[in-house]
Amino acid sequence: MIITVFPGQGSQTPGFLLPWLDVPGVRSALERYSDDAQVDLIAAGTEWDADRIRDTRIAQPLIVAASLVSFAALTEAGTDPAGVAGHSVGEIAALVAAGVLSDTDGMSLVGIRGRAMAEAAAIETTGMSAILGGDQDAVLARLAELDLTPANYNGGGQIVAAGALPALAELGTDAPKATRVIPLQVAGAFHTRFMAPAVETLRAAAADVTVADPRATLWTNNDGSAVTDGRTAVNLVVDQVASPVRWDLCMASFADQGVTGIIELAPAGTLVGLAKRALRGVPTVAVKTPDDLAAATALLTGADA
Repeated sequence: MIITVFPGQGSQTPGFLLPWLDVPGVRSALERYSDDAQVDLIAAGTEWDADRIRDTRIAQPLIVAASLVSFAALTEAGTDPAGVAGHSVGEIAALVAAGVLSDTDGMSLVGIRGRAMAEAAAIETTGMSAILGGDQDAVLARLAELDLTPANYNGGGQIVAAGALPALAELGTDAPKATRVIPLQVAGAFHTRFMAPAVETLRAAAADVTVADPRATLWTNNDGSAVTDGRTAVNLVVDQVASPVRWDLCMASFADQGVTGIIELAPAGTLVGLAKRALRGVPTVAVKTPDDLAAATALLTGADA
């Protein structure tokens, strides 16, 4: 079983969409997606600097748009993956790839999600830090002491903590044994109670979209399980805004389901890095530019690279 995975926020770098504009159909798709998400995605992905594209309102639709155009380029020959999963905002791209949502509805929802989460983040000053290594129980105990939330269980020995900035600073100066704490350049404590207002905004918008059941295996960040009902899948993605991302459980499910290859769509790199640590021996391809499509196609079709 070869699957495709879709990255979350933090994967994009200035100008990363430039090489994709030479792929037939990508520019027109990005123009449509810009209208859907209410963001100039072509300018954002080719001209704007790192600080500007890190803005939650920009980053979320930009990442999902890149994933969708690279997925379309990968599957245009008619070979689809057997399964899909997304990390954080990448779950919206996975819903589109699985046929649960149209690309128009997916891009509209991610635009709403980005704006709503930015507004929620502005209510209180919060942030996130990645914790690498250490004993997971000891890490979770330390977070509880500091009233911090484990927002992302990324697997491969990585947990992302979220909450008040003073508590995150204390975590950095007095970290659990054998860990390294890296502050993340994000606007707020995503996937925690601080995002509750954004959940309600997204829920209202999602109630109006047309939904179909997934045509490929679709895993949820909620608990790593496969979801077969389209409306349930959409509801889980809405709830995920204020609940932890369990990518560790997704990867455990990949192993249980006998996944034999993983292709990460643009802007790629993070998820295949986690897979190399947690799913040793499973071939991976990161589709960062169109030059990576040949290797991804070879893995998807079983051809020689």
